[in-house]
Amino acid sequence: MGEEYLPLSYLNAWEYCPRRFYWEYVLGEMAENEHILRGRHLHRNIDEEGIAREGDKLIRRQQWVWSDRLLVKGIIDAVEEEGGEWVPVEYKKGKMARHLNDHFQLCAAALCLEERGDRLVRYGEIFYYGNRRRQRVEFTPELRAATEAAIAAARAAVNQPMPPPLQPVQKCRDCSLLGICLPKEMKRLHLP
Repeated sequence: MGEEYLPLSYLNAWEYCPRRFYWEYVLGEMAENEHILRGRHLHRNIDEEGIAREGDKLIRRQQWVWSDRLLVKGIIDAVEEEGGEWVPVEYKKGKMARHLNDHFQLCAAALCLEERGDRLVRYGEIFYYGNRRRQRVEFTPELRAATEAAIAAARAAVNQPMPPPLQPVQKCRDCSLLGICLPKEMKRLHLP
């Protein structure tokens, strides 16, 4: 997996939980639960490629992006263009400000857009179905640096042993890989 392009969705998984990333990306283990199924159901209308216009705003749905510098790739749910400015938009099942993993995924998509389009992308937005609102995410120098560091860390983790389980937290309870990862059981046995 050394020089493969890391999918943006796996960067999101890395920031959510490094162990989940390892299970899914490195070992190829996938599982579905009610959260995965609900997210897929809510995404069904967004997953159609196409271009739409709302007034002066052009909306490209399902936009492929990649970065040769960062070795990441993926699909942005939408890229809105108005007045020469691009705004990447992601749609998420949950509620805003719960986990920063969504911000990293969106920022990585913006870095891809900048590399391909040779223009600055100042911010993006995440629409959260949980509270039916958009959250604006400013692509600050700090978020950009943290996103690039997360990409490097995820890429490096591919060649490392599996990370230990998180301390049992709410993330574990809602994770689709709970029955595979077994974080509580692993902690009791003192296994990685």
